Amino acid sequence: MIKVSVMYPYAPGARFDHAYYRDEHFPMVKELMGDYCLSYTIDRGIVGEEAGAPPLYIAMGHLYCVSIDEFQAGFSPHVAKIMADLPNYTDQIPRIQISEVVPHFEAMAVV
Repeated sequence: MIKVSVMYPYAPGARFDHAYYRDEHFPMVKELMGDYCLSYTIDRGIVGEEAGAPPLYIAMGHLYCVSIDEFQAGFSPHVAKIMADLPNYTDQIPRIQISEVVPHFEAMAVV
């Protein structure tokens, strides 16, 4: 499984409409991608590396897909529409990272 992270850097005075991102943008992305997107999560940055410091990112959206090929198949046909929605919620340019999701299993005690 892969995770496509779309990260919006914090900047003083940056505009980001979290409600629009949550209620309009990401549901639209999920609908356009259909089954190619297994699920998604959204992070809202609240604090940075030190107490009281601004977050590194205002927000992050994460799309979970089976593979990079599946992501590209679901996202690529709609990239223009998805990117055209950007000014509706932010004035920031997102950073993108694709990661492999590495499962973690707790060691079980042998009885």
